[in-house]
Amino acid sequence: MTSRTRYVVGALVAGLLVTPSAACTSDGKTTADSFTVGLLLPSRVVPRWENSDKPLIEQRVKQLCPHCSVAYANADDDSTAQRQQMTAMITKGVRVLILGATDNRAQRSAVQEAHNAGVPVVAYDRLADGPISGYVSFDGVQVGTLQGQALLKAVRAPAKDRTIVMMNGDPTSPNAAWYKRGALSVLRGKVRIGRSYDTQGWSTDNANANMSAAIAALGPDRIDGVLAANDAMAAGVISALKSAHVRSLPPVTGQDADLDAVQRVINGEQSMTVYKSFRAEAEAAAAMAVALGRGEKLHDIATTTTDSPTNRDIPSVLLTPVAVTTANVRQTLVKDGVYTVAQICTPQLRAACAKAELTP
Repeated sequence: MTSRTRYVVGALVAGLLVTPSAACTSDGKTTADSFTVGLLLPSRVVPRWENSDKPLIEQRVKQLCPHCSVAYANADDDSTAQRQQMTAMITKGVRVLILGATDNRAQRSAVQEAHNAGVPVVAYDRLADGPISGYVSFDGVQVGTLQGQALLKAVRAPAKDRTIVMMNGDPTSPNAAWYKRGALSVLRGKVRIGRSYDTQGWSTDNANANMSAAIAALGPDRIDGVLAANDAMAAGVISALKSAHVRSLPPVTGQDADLDAVQRVINGEQSMTVYKSFRAEAEAAAAMAVALGRGEKLHDIATTTTDSPTNRDIPSVLLTPVAVTTANVRQTLVKDGVYTVAQICTPQLRAACAKAELTP
């Protein structure tokens, strides 16, 4: 990955907003600013895809290109279905695709098909193989580093005597490998890793089963912390610990700032989560898609470049993640309008919210 002069994505988007657009000429022919953006997301298991990414991308595309439309499909973690969805969109004439891949390798042939048809593909959150035209995500190594640092701090000294479990993400996702690499850069040699699991589908149920196996192998009171790669898996981990009647829950990390995870953080059941501004990610992807749909280059959008196993120097926007604990929920999630205090602080959490100074 090489760095180039960094531009402010917000300023770029503002610039795109004032670009003139038109739907049709007087004879009914469509113009360059009347086209369809195909949006393909990978799953409904992780709440962010349907609840945040989809509406934010649709909203921003419409703002940037009022006469454009968005065709949407969710693969439900089925790579074959996602390839079929991509083919169908290409056949129906989408001009550009935003792809949150179920599996970076499995979609390579579909990405190549799009390229052959002259349809550029923006890889969203996950870097798919093949001739990708642009890539938007967060610094995955930094995500894992934040998780590892938080866990190391939470297990307290002497950390080398502490045993942790690593609940890594889906092995088919390049993001999972980056998160794991970042976490290990902090944890390796500092704690004992009692068990490490790669969790298929980032699934709560699979994480729960893996954690139950770890508890059976290590003992319920001999686990000092859990590196859970995202909030859905953190939920499964915490459920397994409770089912094993662990009286004092060890620190458990997370990622995505799901509402239920933020509530677990406030309630002391989850030590932290990683906040990635979905709005910033969605806006950058929409800006790339609209620019490519208009036949423009991405030089004024991309802040860096990224290499994949199949391509080099992919124009990229890699955003900065933020660790969230009880200490900064208001300064991050509430300030950015992700959640209101009322959404977070249900009646059951009133006392915990007061303790965290999170009151209206």
